Amino acid sequence: MGVFRAGRARSRAGGKGEAPPTGPHAPAPPCRLPAPPRCPPPRRPPLPPPDDAEQAGVDPAAPARPPRDGRWTVPAELARRPLDGVIRALASVSWSDARRLIETGKVLVGSAVATSPRRRVLGGERIEVRLSAPRPETVRRRRLEGELVVYVDASVVVVNKPAGVSTIPYGDEDPAEQAATLDALVREVLARRDRLRGRAPLGVVQRLDKGTSGLLVFARTLAAKKHLAQQLRVRAMHRQYLALAHGAVPRGTYRTYLVEDRGDGLRGSARGGRREGQLAVTHVEPIEALRGGQQAEGAPAATLVACRLETGRTHQIRIHLAEAGHPLVGETVYVRDHRGARLPAPRLMLHAAELGFNHPADDRPMRFQAPPPPDFDDVLERLREAQGEGAT
Repeated sequence: MGVFRAGRARSRAGGKGEAPPTGPHAPAPPCRLPAPPRCPPPRRPPLPPPDDAEQAGVDPAAPARPPRDGRWTVPAELARRPLDGVIRALASVSWSDARRLIETGKVLVGSAVATSPRRRVLGGERIEVRLSAPRPETVRRRRLEGELVVYVDASVVVVNKPAGVSTIPYGDEDPAEQAATLDALVREVLARRDRLRGRAPLGVVQRLDKGTSGLLVFARTLAAKKHLAQQLRVRAMHRQYLALAHGAVPRGTYRTYLVEDRGDGLRGSARGGRREGQLAVTHVEPIEALRGGQQAEGAPAATLVACRLETGRTHQIRIHLAEAGHPLVGETVYVRDHRGARLPAPRLMLHAAELGFNHPADDRPMRFQAPPPPDFDDVLERLREAQGEGAT
């Protein structure tokens, strides 16, 4: 069998295996013309500027310069124009560079980072391009790591939950909301801190309502989760909340059995003192009577109280105080039995202020405290101010 070898070609005469003629009568070799030079590929035209480029005071044909740091005051002719056009005009950069600078957090309007290229600016506003400024997501992570995480080691992480954030997803959120739950945010911070790939391991030990702020602990190992869960079962974990409740709240202990439906569609205490459902025990201590906007002669409109949990049932503090006639300020669910006026508040005025447990690794006592956030303090101060005005 013959084997074809690359490089052996047939003769010009077409005979198979026939050698080409040689000698003085051999035909001249064919004339080979040099290959034409290769032309570079055509350049794509730059992206067209926005339709309002001329209105923004920008010459579309003006040459662009590389981005650099700078500070400017918006002139009157650029007032009410989109931010990308203003940056294009003042910094003499290309449209794509102007948008990139804005979207990556390099542009400040006043003292705040602006990330929307279509934002309208005002005449006289100060604009700064700062190339060394971190990206917005980097700022968010640093803020979370600085404000969210109170304590972290190989076994546990204690966090200060902001109001308005769910502790865990419940399955009915969209993907963006699921990514913004507390456990997802903590995983992100821990993965970045420990330079992990993927999700950092995290075990849920306790939960706070979405509208509640304050301290809670997550476990970082299965052994730690079991240890902390056991402390909850034997009521060895210390949890104390600050709350603003309607009316004059007395000192006392509330001990009831909570059921999913107390008969009116709401979670609450079993009727007639029946022992069905889950036992819930709450110790309440009044701290300060707030008479601002008082409802009756000499009666406080609200009371700042400390609530210590002996058990940890769902909505325990809210239910106990509401059933006693003192719903929390900002409450929207357990208010059916309240007959008085309701004080306004941006959210539920409940804050987990103290947390204590024994460390899962060596059983040493751990204790943490977190002051109320500004929205809680604002409502408290408003009631105090109204109280002072009423006294005068």
